[in-house]
Amino acid sequence: MALKVVSRIRSARWRLVPAKLMYHSCSDMPAVPASEDTESSSEFDSAVRSLKNNLQPERLARVIDSISDSSLALRVFRWASHQRYSVRTVGTYSCMISKLTAVQNRDDMDSLLGEMVRLKVPALEQSLNELVHSLRSKNQFDEALLVMQHATSAKLKLSLSACNGLLHGLLMQGSGLQLFMLAYMEILKSGVLPDVETLNWLIQALCESGRVDLALIQFDRMSKKRCSPNSHTFEILIMALCSHSRADEAVELFYKMLQLRCNPDSSFYAQVMPLFCKFSKVKEVIMLHQMMIEDSLQLDVHLYSVLIRCLCESQLLDDAIMILNKMIASGHAPMAGAYVDIVDCYCTSAKFHKALSFLEENDVTESEPYNVLLRWLCMNGRLQDSVSYLEKWHNRGLVDSESWNIVVTHFCNEGNIRRASELIGRMIVCSFAPDEGTYSAIISCYCRLGLYIDALGMFRRVRASNSSLTSESFSQLVEILCHTKRIQEAIGVFKYHHREGCTLTNKSLDMLIQGSCLSGRVQEAVRLRSLAVCTGTYCTFHTYDIIIQALLHLKKEKGVLVLFAQMLMEGFLLDGYAYNSLLRSLLTKEIIFEAAILFNRMVNQGLVPDQETFELLVDDMALFSLLNMVAQSLLKVINTSGMVSPRIYNIIIYGLIKEGCKNEACKFLDQMLEKGWVPDSKTHQVLVGNIGGEEARGVGQVYQTADDDNVSSILLEGLH
Repeated sequence: MALKVVSRIRSARWRLVPAKLMYHSCSDMPAVPASEDTESSSEFDSAVRSLKNNLQPERLARVIDSISDSSLALRVFRWASHQRYSVRTVGTYSCMISKLTAVQNRDDMDSLLGEMVRLKVPALEQSLNELVHSLRSKNQFDEALLVMQHATSAKLKLSLSACNGLLHGLLMQGSGLQLFMLAYMEILKSGVLPDVETLNWLIQALCESGRVDLALIQFDRMSKKRCSPNSHTFEILIMALCSHSRADEAVELFYKMLQLRCNPDSSFYAQVMPLFCKFSKVKEVIMLHQMMIEDSLQLDVHLYSVLIRCLCESQLLDDAIMILNKMIASGHAPMAGAYVDIVDCYCTSAKFHKALSFLEENDVTESEPYNVLLRWLCMNGRLQDSVSYLEKWHNRGLVDSESWNIVVTHFCNEGNIRRASELIGRMIVCSFAPDEGTYSAIISCYCRLGLYIDALGMFRRVRASNSSLTSESFSQLVEILCHTKRIQEAIGVFKYHHREGCTLTNKSLDMLIQGSCLSGRVQEAVRLRSLAVCTGTYCTFHTYDIIIQALLHLKKEKGVLVLFAQMLMEGFLLDGYAYNSLLRSLLTKEIIFEAAILFNRMVNQGLVPDQETFELLVDDMALFSLLNMVAQSLLKVINTSGMVSPRIYNIIIYGLIKEGCKNEACKFLDQMLEKGWVPDSKTHQVLVGNIGGEEARGVGQVYQTADDDNVSSILLEGLH
């Protein structure tokens, strides 16, 4: 087993860095322009002349550093290597390799590393360590891995810090689990014992590749490797478990951390506390906060905010306010979201006056918390109070456009278009221009009141101001225009908002497409569906079915097939209802060949037609002599659903024999007889040869050779 692992690692190494030798024949070298060749030769000759009388390793390293062309520098190094006095030292090799890594010339780098290892130059181990550190600092992790592979092949040990640095770099680079595991195996092969940092990077690599359970196994094995998990270990695993919605297991791991007396560090608190807040682990969040206090660690603005939100969501309002006060006392200015959460918590319990007192006591100037209070007042039917507060807060500069829209929208929802219009007028006087929210509220109100002319007029104002509507009001406008048979206007509204990227609801889209089809605009309906899909509107099968029925009514069968192809290309998944509807449509219009293909696809996806569709399919396939196309699918349906009668068996058997598919007919006949049914007279005649002696003998031979003991053979003996 060990030999297999080594073999796989070696092969992976050579896939990673193909070991091309440096020496090439002249014919293999690319053609070089004469001017460049002359210039290169001149620089080479100059370098050689400067070295001939003073060929020392230090001198060679300086010359190599001064040459900008790495290929030329390598030629100089090769020339020096073959001189009488050897200059192949750790320093010169390292200098040349650094030159090659700078231009990512891994082939020649690989060759030089191999030479270094074979020559066993002095201080080789130290040099390779320094090289790994240098490459890691330059984010050249693939090259650093190559150095490690050569060190392992020479039975040299790199330092643990170099190994851990490489693993960390591969993780940060996102190199993937396969390359990471290759590096990890190289470390183990070289005899370097992993420490907790090494195992942390391994656990993180497994978690990032989605193998959380394998990471937990590695965690359990840490003690066998004489390592104890640290704060970072638990941080990695808890984050991974939470990201896979396994928060309960993450909490169990947290308590295990406490049992092991492993103290969290600041990074653990910063990463884990928001996750526990997200999954409403309030008890653990409070515990973490207390631990931070005991460790004399300060929460930052973000941690304070998530803690306040978590407490408010759990209706721990007093605790949330206490944390807010601590936040202020520590010198942090609360974000608007913290005030929003506390006001929302007050309003959930209908403590509106306390919410207002809280905002005033804390001298809050952001508009968001006041908007929350306005929204709650409106939802509780206190519209007049909301208007009073809106005017009061406007005078203090505490409201924005959204504040006005909240109150306007609720008047519109009440159907009080007059009061909403008055409020919009005051809004404009107060220098707040109507926006998408304002127009959407008014149009929605007009639509609910059935005032489509007014709604359409307001839409024209929206278009004139280059504004847009919310998806809800946009859909309502399209619906009322379709309902009043103003299809052309509805199409115009749709196309305008399509350019704005606005989406329709499924109901609105279906109404628009149906209205287009009923008014004779079938091709327009096809285009509208395509536009809707482009803006992210999900089409149900009902949408497609409306167009399909319209196309079939116009005898445009090719259009149906094109639309079906689009459905498949767009990834639409057909269910049993959709398949049945499509099959009935195709069969009714005698599009039989395509119906056969669709039926086979349906059965291959594990779906079966209903009884009515199945019988219609069998009748039409037999009529058009296409039973041979669907024989296997028919057999699957009969075996799984049992929706078959003697009449269906007779049609299939008779039809398959007439089409020359005697083996297939035999399978259905066997099943029919096993159920205790016998063929009718027409099918009996074709079986015993009344349609021709030669064919009868052929059919008989098929049954005799298929299985001498099967039910078909017994029947044939009786019939003869």
